[in-house]
Amino acid sequence: MKKISLLGATGSIGWQTVDILLNHPESFKLVAFSVGKNIEKTREIIDHLQPELVSIQDESDALALQKDYPHVQFAFGAQGLIDVATHPESTVLVNAVLGSVGLESTLAAIRMGKTIAIANKETLVTAGHLVMSEAKKYNVPILPVDSEHSAIFQSMNGENPKQIERLILTASGGSFRDKTREQLKNVTVKDALNHPNWSMGAKITIDSATMMNKGLEVIEAHVLFNMPYEKIDVLLHRESIIHSLVEYHDTSVIAQLGTPDMRVPIQYALSYPDRLPLKGGQRLNLAQIGQLHFKEVDFDRYRALKLAYDAGRAGGTILTAMNAANEAAVALFLQEKITFLQIEEIIEQVMINHNNTLIPDLETILHVDKETRKTVVSMVK
Repeated sequence: MKKISLLGATGSIGWQTVDILLNHPESFKLVAFSVGKNIEKTREIIDHLQPELVSIQDESDALALQKDYPHVQFAFGAQGLIDVATHPESTVLVNAVLGSVGLESTLAAIRMGKTIAIANKETLVTAGHLVMSEAKKYNVPILPVDSEHSAIFQSMNGENPKQIERLILTASGGSFRDKTREQLKNVTVKDALNHPNWSMGAKITIDSATMMNKGLEVIEAHVLFNMPYEKIDVLLHRESIIHSLVEYHDTSVIAQLGTPDMRVPIQYALSYPDRLPLKGGQRLNLAQIGQLHFKEVDFDRYRALKLAYDAGRAGGTILTAMNAANEAAVALFLQEKITFLQIEEIIEQVMINHNNTLIPDLETILHVDKETRKTVVSMVK
């Protein structure tokens, strides 16, 4: 029985994690979780999984729920995230929150020796050097939940990392993969949220459309697998059947395949090194699919991906600035305050103006994150 702390339980990844926990009560116990403002789903999780601790974003919601669930402990705000992550009974932390808010709580969990199942790209992008250094210091496994990194992780099992030639991350191309840059000028939020393959949250779906999502994954791969950027490639793959590949010195290529279902990598991170049956999972039928398609990435078409590579190679606080600028710009696009192409323009401008600090400490990272978001808002006013 693995006891789980879950950050971001009502988001897309968090909710699918809850589904796995419900389907495998013999293997997992949810002892603590955090949410934002979705009270209806919060009640549903409490009723079905009976956790000991729940953290809500706002204090008023925590106080209201406390009256209805006197047997549950409630917390709120930034400290609430840390309380969930460091719950004394949990052995695994699933970080499924959006953005850089999960950074401090993840570091706190590592220092308590908890296994980290990480679905939160931004934590590794903004502070990968801190996370991996602490994980090594406390001998804590960092298990990837992203489908691409899970695929790489699985394709490396039993192999010598020193014999890897390159990592190949696949990308669907997102909602606008068949559009030119000229055609992107007038796309709407509704258009952008219509992903062809995956069911994801709004922010990640927009990141997929700009390909910043893949850029963040490239940086993640660099951090997780200690691989130089010149050995990390991205390949467009429309069907999202091959989730990523690893090429070795002898020209062998090992890939992980499956239907586009995020529950697969989530469950693997939770059950590792074992595999559990995926209830309701659709089996892959290659004969029925018939063909798989691949295409090289055009960096002029997907400018956000190039910006991510540039930031990754530079290192330092420019990674934090790029990530914060993207989060702020995506939020503005979802509010229909900027156009789709302005997301990339804002990120690029922030990066050009950024005064980079190499090997930053946590305080510097948090400061750059906060100031960058303010800058982006001021750019639009």
